Amino acid sequence: MTEKGNKTQLLRGHRKAFMLILCLLTFGLTLGMQAARKKQPRKKVDERVYLEHADRLSYDRFGRKPDAQILNGHVSFRHKGAHLTCDSAYFFEASNSFEAFGHVKMRQGDTLTLNSEYAFYDGNEQMARARRNVVLKHRGTVLYTDSLDYDRLYNLGYFFEGGKMVDKENVLTSDWGEYDTELKEAKFNYNVNLKNKKFLLVTDTLYYDVVTKEAHVVGPSTITSGKSVVNTNEGYFDSRRDRTRLFGRSTLVDGEKEMIGDSLFRDEKKGTAEGFGNVIYNDKSNKNELHCDYFWYDEEKGYAHATKNAVLVDYSQKDTLWLHGDTLKMFSYNLNTDSVWREMHCFHKVRAYRKDVQAVCDSLVYNTKDSVLTMYKDPITWNANRQLLGEKIEVFMKDSTIHEAHVLGQASSIEKVDNENHYNQVSSKYMLAFFVKGEISRSDAVGSVQTIYYPIDEKDSTFHGLNYLETDTMKMYIEQRKLQKIWTNKAKGTTYPMTQIPPSKLYLPNFAWFDYIRPLDKNDIFEWREKKSGTELRETRRRPPLQTLAGDETDTPPAVSSEEPSSPSTDNPSAPTESPLPPAGESSPQTENPSLPQN
Repeated sequence: MTEKGNKTQLLRGHRKAFMLILCLLTFGLTLGMQAARKKQPRKKVDERVYLEHADRLSYDRFGRKPDAQILNGHVSFRHKGAHLTCDSAYFFEASNSFEAFGHVKMRQGDTLTLNSEYAFYDGNEQMARARRNVVLKHRGTVLYTDSLDYDRLYNLGYFFEGGKMVDKENVLTSDWGEYDTELKEAKFNYNVNLKNKKFLLVTDTLYYDVVTKEAHVVGPSTITSGKSVVNTNEGYFDSRRDRTRLFGRSTLVDGEKEMIGDSLFRDEKKGTAEGFGNVIYNDKSNKNELHCDYFWYDEEKGYAHATKNAVLVDYSQKDTLWLHGDTLKMFSYNLNTDSVWREMHCFHKVRAYRKDVQAVCDSLVYNTKDSVLTMYKDPITWNANRQLLGEKIEVFMKDSTIHEAHVLGQASSIEKVDNENHYNQVSSKYMLAFFVKGEISRSDAVGSVQTIYYPIDEKDSTFHGLNYLETDTMKMYIEQRKLQKIWTNKAKGTTYPMTQIPPSKLYLPNFAWFDYIRPLDKNDIFEWREKKSGTELRETRRRPPLQTLAGDETDTPPAVSSEEPSSPSTDNPSAPTESPLPPAGESSPQTENPSLPQN
């Protein structure tokens, strides 16, 4: 081996030895540190109860408590940061406990005091059992009871023979209770009452946050505030911010108004309420209900809105009306005045059902100021075997009863008269209907009027034929839902015997019978059905009123009086013609004016 190789081998040997020495040193230091740690003494915790003072101390080896020191006069104890004073005591030094009598007072820090006439204190368990006229004060909260166990280890106080907790805002009473002085939370059970200047809450289980002043109730509970009453199985009441959160199918009553829902939220200061899940809002004063899965109400603004299966139920009339739309909204104006009025908006896919009337449209608005209900975009209404439709329908109410109805644009009235697909039909630009005590008394058709009418022989209920009529204005007078007479202006038309009616004359050009769209019952209002292709109303071009030229179509019908027309003059051949229905058993001859039967 060369000299260089010998040097290399020697250097490697020195490195190995050096690394071995380092490992041994490290191991030795580690063992030394561990040994040092083991030798460090543990900190001792003083668990003893100390007697600090007594005017007199004695023993009675043959008495009732031979193992006790008998203490009298200005007795004072100390234990783990707490001080207790009393008039007299039995001190059991061996068991690290004592019994205290007369003006017992325990003070823990600067925030908690416990006063009573009697107390037993166990220093090992850090448990104080206070009896008779017990008063626990913690910061701004005071608890009154006759029996209280206070666990210093967990900072919990229990009372079980009735108690009352008082703070600046609330008074709480119950048969059983628990108060956590560290978390500042309390729990009360059995005959629980929470009372303040604003409301009274009655329940069987209540959790109360002393800091936030929020109460959480579990089980059947009632909260009363003036005319407002809340019933719930689970709720949160924030007395400081006047907020309420209710769960588990709760009810909120405010005078004549009642709201029920799976979850309800109310902010008393803001005057708002919100409901989720099968919500029912009942206004008994107006005799209507609102059903939905989401509801919002702002009392100060008089604004409400409902979505998700929203239904308005009106029971103010003889028959109940059910009205459904994707969204329902209510706006109020001139609140807190004698001239307050409201608007209700319902949109889209509106469907309504009542036994005597049904309706569909895209949207509607009801105005309480003028008592006007307006239906927009393809409105259709049905009554018995009659169908009425147009571009827009306005219904005028008086004393909650229909007074007038206007059908504006592409108006059509159809009545199915038998099972053989015979229909009385009227089409015009506008139609107006007038009612007396809720019953239709007159119907007017104005502008490009076309009619198909089947006169009936009242003796055998057979048809006389088909009358086709064209005119500019027509008025129909009705009594007890039966047509009595017709008045027209410059009419022309044709009468066809029943056996000679051309198939092309059975229907007017815009005829469409929408029985497949008609709501069948109150549950059918949720099933939206579109019109069949080709039966939609044609689009109408609308011009601003100020730009209207002579001869243009307008959206407003000409003024038509609801009064009876004057008798026509026979000297004027173009004067309007008024005629009664054909006498029973007679058929009208085919004339230029077939709808005006001869007298």
